[in-house]
Amino acid sequence: MSRARVARRIAAAAAYGGGGIGLLGGAALGLLVTEVHLTRRKVGGSDDVPPRAEGLYGAVFGHRGGKPLRLAFLGDSTAAGQGVHRARQTPAALVASGLAAVAERPVRLRNVALPGACSDDLDRQVTLLLADADHVPDVCVVMIGANDVTERMAPSRSVRYLGEAVTRLCAAGSEVVVGTCPDLGSVEPMGQPLRWLARRLSRHLAAAQTIAVVAQGGRTVSLGDLLGPEFAANPRELFGPDHYHPSAEGYATAAMAVLPTVCGALGLWPEAEERPDAARREGLLPVAYAAARAASEGGTEVTAVRGPWALLRHRRRRRLPAEDPAPAGAARSASPGSGHPDG
Repeated sequence: MSRARVARRIAAAAAYGGGGIGLLGGAALGLLVTEVHLTRRKVGGSDDVPPRAEGLYGAVFGHRGGKPLRLAFLGDSTAAGQGVHRARQTPAALVASGLAAVAERPVRLRNVALPGACSDDLDRQVTLLLADADHVPDVCVVMIGANDVTERMAPSRSVRYLGEAVTRLCAAGSEVVVGTCPDLGSVEPMGQPLRWLARRLSRHLAAAQTIAVVAQGGRTVSLGDLLGPEFAANPRELFGPDHYHPSAEGYATAAMAVLPTVCGALGLWPEAEERPDAARREGLLPVAYAAARAASEGGTEVTAVRGPWALLRHRRRRRLPAEDPAPAGAARSASPGSGHPDG
C-alpha cells in the first residue's frame, strides 16, 4: 500500500474516530519487542531538564517601536531542546533569534513543550498557551510524534490529538507550523528489522500528520529525511551523548528547516522566494501525495491552497544568528522570567 493511501486512511480514521492500521503479525511483533529492549539498553536516554530558553530575543530592535512578536513552542523533548546545556542551543531559541533577525523586531518566546510527551499532551499545552487571551502567540511551532511511535499509540489517535490542537490554536488567531514526526530509523544503535519498521511507521505518521494539519489551516515542515540521512551519515556530530536526542548541531539543522516556514507564515519571507519553482520539484499536488513526498524529503513545506490541493515547496535555508542579537553587555540569565536567554 502506498504511503499516500496509508496516510489518507490514518487521517480519515482520526477524523471519524476509527481505529489504527494493523501492520504486524504476532510473531513479528514479538521479535520487534525484543529489538526494542536491546536498543533501549544501548541508547543512554537522558533525565536532564532542558535549559529554559523563554524570554526576549532581538532586544536590539526594540527602539523601532511596536510590540514584540510572540512565538511559542509545543511538543516533546525535541521542541524542549533536551540534550543540550545552553538555552541558545535549543531549537526554540534558534528560531526565535532567526525570526527576530528577519523581522527586525523583538521576539518573545514561550516554550511549553514537555520531554516524553505524546500527542495526547498537546491539549494541556495549548490550554497553557491560551490561558491569557491578551497574549495569544502570533505563531506556534509544534514538534511531536516520536514518542507516539515508540509508545505504540494508534496513529489515528495521535493524528486526532494533533489536529484538535492545531484547530484550537488557529481559532485563537495563531499561525501554526508543525515539524512532523522525525525518522526514528536514524537512531544509531538500532538494528534490523526494528530500524526498517521505525522508519516506515515514522514516515506514515508524518504524512498523516501533514494531511490533518493542512486541513485545519496549519503548515508542516518535514523533519523525517532531514534528521535521517544527515544523522545517519554524521551520528557523532548530530546526535547528543545519549545517542537519541539531537546535539546542538542537530538542533541547528532542524531549526534552519523550520525558520523559513515560520517567517513565511507571518508574511516575512522574501516575495521572490514565495513563488513555487518547478526546477526544485515545487508546485500544487493533491494533499495526500504532497504529504507522502514531504515525509521522505526533509525540510519540505506543505501548505493548504484550496480544496484537496496543497502547495509543496523547499524553502532555502538561511544561516541562523550565532546567538540572540541583544545589545552587547545585556544581562543574560536562564532563570524564568528574566526576559533573556542564557549566554
